[in-house]
Amino acid sequence: MISLSHFPVVARIWVILCWCAWLLLFRGHQKPAKEASVRRAPASRTGIALQAVSFAVLFAPRWAGFAYPALPGPLMWVSCILVMLVATASVWMVAAARRVLGKQWSYEARLVEGHQLVVAGPYSHVRHPIYTAMLGMLLATGLAFSVWWGLLAALVIHAAGTAIRIHAEERLLREVFGDDFEAYRRYVPAVIPRWKT
Repeated sequence: MISLSHFPVVARIWVILCWCAWLLLFRGHQKPAKEASVRRAPASRTGIALQAVSFAVLFAPRWAGFAYPALPGPLMWVSCILVMLVATASVWMVAAARRVLGKQWSYEARLVEGHQLVVAGPYSHVRHPIYTAMLGMLLATGLAFSVWWGLLAALVIHAAGTAIRIHAEERLLREVFGDDFEAYRRYVPAVIPRWKT
């Protein structure tokens, strides 16, 4: 049986394993030929940089030598279970999104020849499920490895980076898919799924 004092280690190891799975999902990705891209949004690189900074900010308190307070027993159990569930769901969501996107996926916002508007799978719940998964991993990592104010600072930076990326990507999609994209945008939320009644 795992004691309360060892459970945070299990949660932290689980988050690390989820990050390994995340990286493996992107490892096999073949970069498309440059001529295949018909439109790009270079501004999305700024968003990517801010998202990367947000993950680094999570660990700033540790680098600065701040102590990480222990949570009381039951709260620690709930927190650790939540961390493991969010990390697992995030990896599942990014895997499902990558599978649906296929060759249309890329790090930078771009459209390729014959690009199609993807609205199936996780894209039927949120317009940017990979960003939803990134937010989940940020929360799980922050809860497992950071302090509340480190996580809060990371969330603010991450939100700014995500907003830049969404704006850049959706401008491209609006130019190409017009009313079809607008109808999809009105019906499906950007990052946080809403409860359907």
